[in-house]
Amino acid sequence: MFLLSSSGRGAFWARCLLCLVALLVFAAPLPAQSADPAYTLLFRAYESLRAHDYDAAISSFLQAIQADPTRPSIREDLAYTYLKVGENELARDQFHEVMRLDSANFHAALEYAFFCYDTRQVAEARRTFDRVRKTATEPFRTTAEQAFRNVDAPLAAGIERWKSAIGAPSGPGADNFSAHFELATLADERDDLPLAAEHYEKAWRLVPARRSVLVDLGRVWKALGRLEDANAALLAASRSSDTRTAEMARSLLPNRYPYVSEFRRALDLDPTNNELRREFAYLLLNMKREPEAEAQFRTLTEADPKDLLSAAQLGFLLYAEGQRAAAQPLFDRVLAGNDEELSTRVRAVLHLPNPLRPRSPAPDPQPLAPKEMAERSLKAGYMKDALRYLEIAQEADPTDPEIMLKLGWTNNILHQDLAAFHWFDLARKSPDQKVASEAEKAWQNLRPDNELLRTSFWIYPLWSSRWHDFFGYGQLKTEIRTGLHIRPYISTRFVGDTRLTVGAVSPEYLSESAVILALGLTTDTWHHLRGWFEAGYAMGYLQGHLLPDYRGGLSAAGRLGRFADTALDAIYLSAFDKDFIAYDQSRIGYLAGRIQLYCNANATVDARRQYWANFVETGPGIRLVVAPSAFFTVNLLRGAYLMNAGNPRRPNYYDVRAGVWYAFTH
Repeated sequence: MFLLSSSGRGAFWARCLLCLVALLVFAAPLPAQSADPAYTLLFRAYESLRAHDYDAAISSFLQAIQADPTRPSIREDLAYTYLKVGENELARDQFHEVMRLDSANFHAALEYAFFCYDTRQVAEARRTFDRVRKTATEPFRTTAEQAFRNVDAPLAAGIERWKSAIGAPSGPGADNFSAHFELATLADERDDLPLAAEHYEKAWRLVPARRSVLVDLGRVWKALGRLEDANAALLAASRSSDTRTAEMARSLLPNRYPYVSEFRRALDLDPTNNELRREFAYLLLNMKREPEAEAQFRTLTEADPKDLLSAAQLGFLLYAEGQRAAAQPLFDRVLAGNDEELSTRVRAVLHLPNPLRPRSPAPDPQPLAPKEMAERSLKAGYMKDALRYLEIAQEADPTDPEIMLKLGWTNNILHQDLAAFHWFDLARKSPDQKVASEAEKAWQNLRPDNELLRTSFWIYPLWSSRWHDFFGYGQLKTEIRTGLHIRPYISTRFVGDTRLTVGAVSPEYLSESAVILALGLTTDTWHHLRGWFEAGYAMGYLQGHLLPDYRGGLSAAGRLGRFADTALDAIYLSAFDKDFIAYDQSRIGYLAGRIQLYCNANATVDARRQYWANFVETGPGIRLVVAPSAFFTVNLLRGAYLMNAGNPRRPNYYDVRAGVWYAFTH
């Protein structure tokens, strides 16, 4: 140990102070260097979100992405903001970027897959679900497995159905465009690319004018590694008269002008593509390859006598070679046509005046029989036209079973299953065994969804800790299909409990201790909304009373993605002093897979302002799906009455509810 003099101590502290200043000077830039470059932009974005200014939030998120493009959390927040303004496709693309930047973010991968499916990118959705189910951890794996099956199973069933339909003697047949195209589309979405390529090609061969199919064929060939075939198909499609088809094909082609060899390969694939052949001919002409160009123009003039431009160009080539006799018929064809500009050019070459010549109209073709027109429309894939001609043919010959069978198939392809069910039913009674057998099989396939009567049953027993009681609810209902948007039905309801409690947990759990027989009407569901009304009698099993019972209302149910669902009902109940009750039951949380965790948000009000029918509830819940139509629930609820006049209980309560739901439809 040693001592310093006063002057020595002063020098020592001076050196310490100097070191401290130097440290602060050199360390000052470090926070700036490590500062978040997107911090200010993100702060602005979240402030805009809190103010519900979604456009400003989106703009700030986009600027933040430019400042820090490798951070997936920014893109994820942007995706959810896009959802708030209804831009599902933009949200989908951002989830894809999140998945690309962070392959372990299986939540984003599932979101991306679900939005791919919602935006009709079925193949991409299936591939993503497949990857997640094979690589993710729980609970993502279970969700992806179920979603994959939900996507894959209908595709597989559709493929088998179309394969059978193509092979059926009186079905769409192997020479039907729509059958092959539908099969190819399903195989494409299921990533069965060889099968998709096979039937895209067959469909296009049947209707070469549908060059949009060449775009699909080229895309699939490209995925299979058949690049030369793919470029040929896309080149042919890019010279289609349909603008949308041409643009789609050009977007898939290499970013350069096609080579001569590619033109030749495309023409080998699509020899009737006159636009493509004419462009190739002029390319050869510009390359000073006149003999080859002449051969292409000759093919064009032979294939289409109305192609005056090719006829004139071939005539000019022959005339320049000194073959005037060979050129003259071509010039005569142009002069007899209605292209005045070409006619003027030909007359200038031949040194002829410009006379006006009358033209006679072409004779009208003889009309074909409706059955023959239907056959042609079916082969060409014009199903609506085919249906119209088949209906005319059936009116002319109501006993023809083959027409009935074709009406069934055509309506089925057009998704008019009720009409298809009717025609298959008539055709299966045909004396022709082949027609009857095929119609019987098709009728049996459609029977479950098109029978006159449809019976449904549900039951929901539950236990409530608040009431220390078991409650039971159920309904057996048979509806009559009318073909309209309103269906009559007959209903038997049961509402009761084990302790014979008369009270209420919520409007769904009213213990009426009765069996209710009723006749009713229900509407089809429209935009998640359904109306119903029924009238009958309630037979009390405690006191043996028989009272009239009238009830009805509106029901709405919807799901917001995989994180929330809600059910809203507004019901008139004559048995409860002619009261009108409205209640909403919502769940927010993780609602996918067999085990579902969520938070309840329930609210109930009524017109008569009775204490038991005005309350709110919230609390956690769990639902275990044990079968497609059966599940077990447990809910831990905290409730509060909104009105307490006449309430013999406390204004707040706790309740544990456990129940089992089971339902089936026949």
